[in-house]
Amino acid sequence: MSATAALGRFVAGSRWDDLSDALRHEGKRSLLNSIGCALGVARSEPVAMAVRTLLPLSGTDRTTVIGRSERLDILGAAFVNAIGSNLLDYDDTHLRTVIHPAAPVLPAVLALAEQRGLSGAAALHAFILGMEVACRVGNAVSPAHYARGWHITSTCGIFGAAAASAKLLGLNAEQTAHAIGIASSQSAGTVENLPSAGKNVSVGNAARNGLFAALLAEQGYTAAPAALEGGLGWARAMGDVPVVEEIVGELGTRWEAGKNTYKPYPAGIVMHAVIDACLALKRDHGLQAADIAEVVVSGEQLLLDRGDRVVTGERDARVSIHHCAAVAFLFEAAGLREFEDACVLNPDVAAFRGKVVARLDAGSPRGAATATVRLRDGRIFSATVLHAKGSFEQPLSDREIEAKVRDSAGHGGFCGDIDAVIAATWGVDTIPGVGAMMRVLSA
Repeated sequence: MSATAALGRFVAGSRWDDLSDALRHEGKRSLLNSIGCALGVARSEPVAMAVRTLLPLSGTDRTTVIGRSERLDILGAAFVNAIGSNLLDYDDTHLRTVIHPAAPVLPAVLALAEQRGLSGAAALHAFILGMEVACRVGNAVSPAHYARGWHITSTCGIFGAAAASAKLLGLNAEQTAHAIGIASSQSAGTVENLPSAGKNVSVGNAARNGLFAALLAEQGYTAAPAALEGGLGWARAMGDVPVVEEIVGELGTRWEAGKNTYKPYPAGIVMHAVIDACLALKRDHGLQAADIAEVVVSGEQLLLDRGDRVVTGERDARVSIHHCAAVAFLFEAAGLREFEDACVLNPDVAAFRGKVVARLDAGSPRGAATATVRLRDGRIFSATVLHAKGSFEQPLSDREIEAKVRDSAGHGGFCGDIDAVIAATWGVDTIPGVGAMMRVLSA
């Protein structure tokens, strides 16, 4: 049996009772976190531009755009809500692959479940399966896939969206495999575009095209039996030889979806240890920004590849070693406001960024960082963070995720009842129809 077929059989055959309480709860945490991210940017210009573009093209059977009054057909709603979930770089992270699994998967699930009147339990089940598929495919092609320049959230997320949508549509194993195979012909997104709006397009397309692939499979469209891993299939075309065991091994017993993590800072995940190290130095030694002559941040190559960059606006700032260090020392904070243009373009912040130097530490583990401060009086202090706050080893609590969602909703100007949103999310598996939850998410 091919890996593509094995995934089809796994998804189609999965039962609600197969999911442990812990896994269901982790799914709810990811669901709540993703909704909060989307609420935080619902009125932002990138989301508004996407809505303006799609509204005149939308069909008549429309579903909810999170945090907005406009409604779009399911493909349009999946696209826009995926953009919203990922725009702030505040979404969940599967650390092994650096996939943000909810952004491409959840919007497809919510749009389809709302349109078809499906239950919250069905939606949560499909969402968890979709995340599992995305992360397993990511494991099979990592790290070469990302290193070649493919934006793994988009390129692997589409398979999760297709699998989750197939589950909601009640497709059989063969149809589900075809949906995954069809998705392989639509997988795209590049790392070069990460500091631009081009990233948003590929994440939106992952949700929309994954849903589209399942809808085509429902109508009888087919794909190659080994579309994922075949000799001329997706994985080999976009990377190296895939590790097929990572896709099919222990399906249903080893859950990658249970290894999800949630960010305390709206910045690239590899920046979080930088922020924690700088915050620890400021807190532990009472450092004043004016007394600092130089900050040296060291870490592995991925940290430098992503974060050693010129900062021209908030998109750059979210993946900048220099900006993350600057706001930590200047404001002892790295929240939503510290990554807005008003702060990014502040002359004092820009001047402090000039004090920050990024250096390679080939022995540093992935996800770790060391910050070393040299004061004007010659004193030197250093701090190393191996596991940043929000990592699997230092996870955010449920209450911290709730606080993050409340802050994001306020930042985005959400006028609805955020308490009702949070309550509906924790109780999603008891809701007879997803439409009830989506109504509290609209503006």
